[in-house]
Amino acid sequence: MKHDYAVLSLSNDIVHALDLIFTKGKYTSKAIQLTLRNKNKWDDEKRRIFSETVYDVVRYWRLLWYILGDDDASSNDKNKLKDLLRVYVLYQRSKNNTLAPADKKKYPRSLIHRLSRSDHIRVIRESIPDWFDDLGVKEMGEQWDSIIHALNQKPLTYIRVNTLKIQQREELIKKLRKEGVQAEPGTIGKDSILIKNKVNLFRLPSFHNGLFEVQDAASQRVSEILEPESGMTIVDACAGEGGKTLHTAALMNNKGKIIALDKSIKRLKELRRRAKRAGADNIETRVIKNSKTIKRLKDRADRLLLDVPCSGTGTLTRNPDIKWKLTINDLKRLIDLQWEILEKYHKIVKVNGRIVYSACSILPSEGERQIKRFLEEHDQFKLLKEECYHPDIHRTDGFYIAVMERYR
Repeated sequence: MKHDYAVLSLSNDIVHALDLIFTKGKYTSKAIQLTLRNKNKWDDEKRRIFSETVYDVVRYWRLLWYILGDDDASSNDKNKLKDLLRVYVLYQRSKNNTLAPADKKKYPRSLIHRLSRSDHIRVIRESIPDWFDDLGVKEMGEQWDSIIHALNQKPLTYIRVNTLKIQQREELIKKLRKEGVQAEPGTIGKDSILIKNKVNLFRLPSFHNGLFEVQDAASQRVSEILEPESGMTIVDACAGEGGKTLHTAALMNNKGKIIALDKSIKRLKELRRRAKRAGADNIETRVIKNSKTIKRLKDRADRLLLDVPCSGTGTLTRNPDIKWKLTINDLKRLIDLQWEILEKYHKIVKVNGRIVYSACSILPSEGERQIKRFLEEHDQFKLLKEECYHPDIHRTDGFYIAVMERYR
């Protein structure tokens, strides 16, 4: 009950964040960051309740409006949004089996009825757009129900040991426990650690000293499957801010060369900042200005990492606003872009070299089907391995990873 009152007392700030997300088009993480920027007096508990509530309301956006009786409501009406927060409190009490008889008297009977009925309609229960549900059934079949339910749960938090600065996972776990962190070895990824309690990881001395990176366990498998070795030339062609680039550098023990490519100067700048903290000094960043950037790398790489732009549907637990921002046309555009990257970039890898293709998506159209088509049209490559991570089975982000070898 104390938590419920805290949520309602923060209603103005939560409504402001929701307005940023659904009216101004900001991502949830950015909207929370912008709101907290001016809340220096808030303690960690207040910040946590605010952040978790915003994420939950975004996660259950359609469901909450349905219970309120206005499935198509706009976020522009701030009074309506405050009503929505009261419905959120009711919903949480119902979910946690703490709904008291007094609550049923306090809320209209029609609202209680819709709350009960919502559990029997998947698009409402799991709070997803109709088109996304149709696509999930089409691509995932019977497994869809389990997967979309898992994607609506709160995510587990994983970190990755930076072996450039601390060799043993157990050693970092001991340091973390001294810092008040409940940590245990992850079961996926040899450098992964599962964080069991709520803690601001970015304030820890161990983080500032570069001993770990926050990275989902399934994501960590990408660089492991790449099997980088000291002395190799590796091209990370969609490097972004460098999560997998940094992991690859650690697996190479800083020996050899990583060429990190991206179209964004800003993202590569962030990669360089992170690399400095991590002690990764075998990374060269290059901005993709045009096709010549790619052509100059022909037959250069022992390993080519293609962590392609994708729908991000495998990360809905931590990025729930994706399901409200993504459209079917966006998805088609991304699938075309993934194919274009495969077509243009595969020439970078040497004979006997390997390509690792990965996508943080649950959809076969962005994973298995792309690779099946690629292998059918490029017979100089053969498939060595595929791994799929599903949130309902592995409690990680949804991920697809394929390893292909060029043999001629």
